[in-house]
Amino acid sequence: MAQKRKPNISQKPLSAETQKTGPVVVPKAEAAKTYARNKPDAPKPIGLMFDKLNYLLMLGGIVLIIIGFIVMLGGGSTDPKVFNGAELFSATRLTVAPILILLGFAVEVAAIMLKPKQKTEA
Repeated sequence: MAQKRKPNISQKPLSAETQKTGPVVVPKAEAAKTYARNKPDAPKPIGLMFDKLNYLLMLGGIVLIIIGFIVMLGGGSTDPKVFNGAELFSATRLTVAPILILLGFAVEVAAIMLKPKQKTEA
């Protein structure tokens, strides 16, 4: 069984020499006065958050998602009274459409995470 370690704390008895003092107040330094006129900052141009490539990729991702949902709808029966089980459980609806939708979401994430190119000023 392991022994408990005693804390290595040595307590010094309070002596009569130690006095309690109040908080120490340090005066604030004064700001240096300048006589130059403050020029207002030039307004920053307001631009778009993303680059053109980002927006095109976002549009492509949305198109892939919409195509995936349309493919998932699939073909139906011409007669509403007839159940077509083969068409309901087709590979197109069960595999291709979800893959297209997930691919569309992956393109959306990539479009958001893509860092736009830095513009060089001439």
